[in-house]
Amino acid sequence: MDLRYPIGKYQVPSPFTPTQIYNWINELGNFPPRLRAAVQHLSDGQLDTPYRPEGWTVRQVIHHIPDSHMNAYIRFRLALTEDNPAIRPYFEDRWGELADSKSAPIEPALLLLEGLHKKWTALLQHCTLNDFDRTFFHPESQSSSSLAFNIGNYVWHGNHHLAQITSLQERMKW
Repeated sequence: MDLRYPIGKYQVPSPFTPTQIYNWINELGNFPPRLRAAVQHLSDGQLDTPYRPEGWTVRQVIHHIPDSHMNAYIRFRLALTEDNPAIRPYFEDRWGELADSKSAPIEPALLLLEGLHKKWTALLQHCTLNDFDRTFFHPESQSSSSLAFNIGNYVWHGNHHLAQITSLQERMKW
């Protein structure tokens, strides 16, 4: 198993179907309780264990998820209110090294993720199918991507990090 990508890399469906999009919206809504259930019993020592050699600790992964999903939520709002807006990239690796990511309790990150996903899914549930064709431009890749693509990508992103945590738990027999 590839410890960095325990569920593999994001596989883009083609075409995006309305059923798939609405299933992803439901998955986004259901993700925070799944993450909470997986990590609520972990000790500080377990939270400070890297999920793989030279990887982030479980604590850093937990803090990273709402950081990333906040950026995604803002990108979605920009795409819904502007024509193919250029988004602002950020250095997620540097964010993961900030003090709050490395040592803060996980409860604020879990609460942030819960509230954020409630807002995000409420926004997405009121979108039309045409809204999911809206795009934003990523200056690093010099490409535009649709909201449909990105819903799937962020569902994968959450599941990817959850699998990093749960595969570590299985390996360590926690």
